[in-house]
Amino acid sequence: MEERLGIAGSGAIACGLAAVAAQHGDVLLWARSEGSAERARGAVAKWCGKLSEEPVADRVTVVSDIAALAPATFLVEATAEDYDVKGGVLAELGRVSGDDAVLATTTSSLSVAKLAEASGRPERFVGLHVFNPVPKMALVELAYAPQATEPVRERARALCAALGKTAVEVPDIAGFVVNRLLFPFLFSAVELMEQTSLEPNAIDECMRLGAGHPMGPLALLDYVGLDVSKAIGEAIGSPVPKTVEQLVAAGHLGKKTGRGLHTYS
Repeated sequence: MEERLGIAGSGAIACGLAAVAAQHGDVLLWARSEGSAERARGAVAKWCGKLSEEPVADRVTVVSDIAALAPATFLVEATAEDYDVKGGVLAELGRVSGDDAVLATTTSSLSVAKLAEASGRPERFVGLHVFNPVPKMALVELAYAPQATEPVRERARALCAALGKTAVEVPDIAGFVVNRLLFPFLFSAVELMEQTSLEPNAIDECMRLGAGHPMGPLALLDYVGLDVSKAIGEAIGSPVPKTVEQLVAAGHLGKKTGRGLHTYS
């Protein structure tokens, strides 16, 4: 891998991306706190152990000062799906990045052009929508800021190829392609549950066995996170079902909290 990857974030997407990149070179990963840093180290090590018999997790250096990402040639923001959060982190990355570094966001629903402006480096900015879990999902939706130069676009394509991903270039519209088509379907499954009182397992089993889906729609919402799903729905203009709104308000966000549309032990 020709690029040295710097990742701002310590959640599932950030750690999954770091583990994939560690198979090909050194990685810097920024976490906001020491607690987040420890969790990130554990998550990266777990994924790396599944991906390789070599001690590649040692290639991932977790830092707590965002300025420590400065040596990276390709900096990827992978924080919460919230414009203010992402915009603040990207502004910091724009300040600490080298003159030739590419900046990217993993947003799944927000405007790449708007985030590019927040970075202060729109001519070197791309949307790099990887999918969770990153080590298993082959697709990357690539969306460009209007000012992004052709060399920057080519470096984004090359990075995806180096990571073993298939890049599909998509327009900078809310939800890109996958989420724009997927979330109205997922929310319709919740609405069906509300209308019929069917158990979540019944709906999921129907779609797994009848439509060949690897995961039922309600389980998938829980896996994504109901808070994230709600944010995506709002961004793409797809009405969020009442049940999802209520669960998010109660702090039941899906698999990560142990309860959502399903209950997890």
